[in-house]
Amino acid sequence: MAVAIVDYGMGNLHSVSKAVERLGYTSLVTSDAAEILAADSVILPGVGAFGDAMEHLRESGMDDVVRAAASAGQPVLGICLGMQLLFSSSEEHGEHKGLGLLPGAVVRFAPRDGYKVPHMGWNKLSFRQPESPLLAGLTEGHVYFVHSYHALAADSDLLAVTDYGHPVTAIVGRDNVYGMQFHPEKSGELGMKLLGNFLQLRGQQA
Repeated sequence: MAVAIVDYGMGNLHSVSKAVERLGYTSLVTSDAAEILAADSVILPGVGAFGDAMEHLRESGMDDVVRAAASAGQPVLGICLGMQLLFSSSEEHGEHKGLGLLPGAVVRFAPRDGYKVPHMGWNKLSFRQPESPLLAGLTEGHVYFVHSYHALAADSDLLAVTDYGHPVTAIVGRDNVYGMQFHPEKSGELGMKLLGNFLQLRGQQA
């Protein structure tokens, strides 16, 4: 099975690619629309600012390709900033439109005593929908976060949260579109199991 990792000029492509290969899959780091749309699964990574990332996606045409992959039923996973890009909008450095695959806005952490911004380090997941195939066979544990903005997701899309003075969206899912705010490839055994569960979704659909 081939996994397309969308290359739009912003993202931790190498570490995600190596994690996919460690799980026994072929990874394609690509900006070729045909390759992405032919892949078994699609991963949208991301590091940096929301507005810059959306500009890169639009200029490369990858915004429409990711939407097309989602519409075609391919499992799509956004990681870190990539997850935030799935939402309708973000207030990071102004108001920016996202891919609109998930309803909701991305907002900055409000100042709160005892909680630094960015939210950085290991924090525990709390499963909201343990019956989700993404969480199959897993128990709650710690994963690695680095972010200053968080998504206000619909309750029906929340698969897992973490606590940072208040519940923070950690994993989302709607139909074949998923997102992880943390870095699964940097989150030890639990992160790799979550990534593995995502990559198995295409086989379950077949």
